[in-house]
Amino acid sequence: MTIYDEIRHLLAAPATGPGAPALAAIEHTLTAGYAEALALEAERWRIERRVGKVAALLGGGETARADELAGLGRRLSAMDRELTGLRELLEELRDRAAAVRAAAA
Repeated sequence: MTIYDEIRHLLAAPATGPGAPALAAIEHTLTAGYAEALALEAERWRIERRVGKVAALLGGGETARADELAGLGRRLSAMDRELTGLRELLEELRDRAAAVRAAAA
């Protein structure tokens, strides 16, 4: 099960009552989700650095470098979409954790 599946599973569960996940489970998944977001951001940064290096080397009609640059651009776009989706899920789960904490107080 991916972190996305874990978050969606927790969000689909009832917030309170029978079948509601424990706050500890929600917080554990939040932590794992934030770690995944950091890993995605690090990969995005590595891709951006590579784009800069390839662009700097791009000269007169170097097809291989142009192809690499295009591929890096696609990877960067995909990484942005994935990171945006994860951040949205984490925000929902963070709100759920706050609601569970408030209900327990």
